[in-house]
Amino acid sequence: MEQTVNLQMTVEVLNGFLERFGLEAEVKKLGDFENYVFETYRTGQPYIMRITHSTHRNKDEILSELDWMRHLYREGLSVPEVFPSLTGSLVEEAAAEDGSIFYGCLYAKAEGKAVSVRSEQFDDVLFEKWGETIGRMHSVTKSYQPSEGIKKRCSWDEDDLLQVEKYYPAEEQELVQNAKAVISSISLLPKNIDNFGVIHSDIHSGNFFYDGEEIHVFDFDDASYHWFSSDIAIPLYYSLLYRIPASEKEERQRFGQMFLESFINGYQKGNQLPEGWKEHVPLFLMLRDVVLYAVLHKKIAPEDRDEKLLAMMDEIADRIKCKEPIVKIS
Repeated sequence: MEQTVNLQMTVEVLNGFLERFGLEAEVKKLGDFENYVFETYRTGQPYIMRITHSTHRNKDEILSELDWMRHLYREGLSVPEVFPSLTGSLVEEAAAEDGSIFYGCLYAKAEGKAVSVRSEQFDDVLFEKWGETIGRMHSVTKSYQPSEGIKKRCSWDEDDLLQVEKYYPAEEQELVQNAKAVISSISLLPKNIDNFGVIHSDIHSGNFFYDGEEIHVFDFDDASYHWFSSDIAIPLYYSLLYRIPASEKEERQRFGQMFLESFINGYQKGNQLPEGWKEHVPLFLMLRDVVLYAVLHKKIAPEDRDEKLLAMMDEIADRIKCKEPIVKIS
């Protein structure tokens, strides 16, 4: 999180949200990258509270996210239930000392446990279930219409991070131009109900729990109107990025092929494959490099970047420069 936002996120802000949702004072902080995420409790039962600063999302954007989640929940998808505050509001507000706004919302804690990319459970059985889960989400999203009073969820190309010249270093103009070329190519892809709709946009292994049978998805903050093929590319991208070093190109290719075969087998159990997905996935792999490079520059100050992160940023920059995806799709 940016330091300017951290200075505004006080104990008083947190306690105010806990009080409005009728939660106990005890909390466990789980994350603070783009949102502040806490495990909270009511009569000993765990919940997840997310606090968002107005520089990241506005209230209408959060309400549209929750509206789509509730649609998925009603349709039987394993996504967190959303709970109102004591006054019946799904999103509460709190003013920071500088006049900016924090927004708080409350979710059920997902069942199951996290799966490390290096664990024995990170295998073809999981990949197939992963694909099936996303396929079902895409199938269900085809019937989604925003509820009355809810503004339509943003489109993929409204993402501030796509304004790469704001976040890429000024001396990296070649990367800026290559990134814009990827964005331009994607903007020309055809759209229809079978390949485009509201998607999660960030279902990597850190955004779901697994109970051995089912995947329970959370963190819908990046949900947007997007091509379904992007939700196929992102699990593949992060599985490779976090599991296999860039130096092991052959292993990345082998693992990527195995992952994708299992994932696609599962996807077809939940939804028909979007037409042209094989040609589109490489573009979305490159788009993920473009966006991730921007967000790392935005969220992590140079003095806070360790050696491992700098190596990853160099790896991403090299791919953007060479106009290559993280893996080739055969």
